[in-house]
Amino acid sequence: MGGGLTARHWDDVYAAKPPEDVSWFQREPEVSLRLLSDLPVGSLVDVGAGASVLADRLVARGWDVTLVDVSATALALTRGRVGEAASYVVSDVLTWRPARRYDAWHDRAVFHFLTDPADQRRYAETAAAAVVPGGALLLAAFAPDGPEQCSGLPTTRWSAEDLVRAFGDGWALEHTEREEHTTPWGAVQPFTWVVLRRG
Repeated sequence: MGGGLTARHWDDVYAAKPPEDVSWFQREPEVSLRLLSDLPVGSLVDVGAGASVLADRLVARGWDVTLVDVSATALALTRGRVGEAASYVVSDVLTWRPARRYDAWHDRAVFHFLTDPADQRRYAETAAAAVVPGGALLLAAFAPDGPEQCSGLPTTRWSAEDLVRAFGDGWALEHTEREEHTTPWGAVQPFTWVVLRRG
């Protein structure tokens, strides 16, 4: 599929480097956990979950967690830590069809790889189908002054207003903030975070 979400690319990334050496590595997913702490514990799908420790932290807090990633290599790393306390789906989010609905959708750094407006619309349609009415979507994408490329792939940069427009009238903006993520080698990557509420 488009948007750089190919299994081979991301399997190669995770095979070539340990998780702590990729640009998006976080020792603790502080912003995600803080924003999720404002929500009641329930079911969550983490899109582009990779090898993040977010799953570990959420399972420990009682969340019902489903991890979706195009890279089987990445999810195997998480399964090695979390075991069967989470559910695992190896799929491109653009072709994934959720079998259930969730209280919350989380995406840190997948959406900005979608450079084709048709792929962006498909993603938004999947999110709308996957989240219960009244549920929340937490999404972080590169900010307008963020990187134009990541992991050798082009990216699209987003303001909060642009993200609200991309997801359409079925969502209401509850919160937005800027995060300046520091990579393992000291580069700063600005992100735009939004929390959208499903109508």
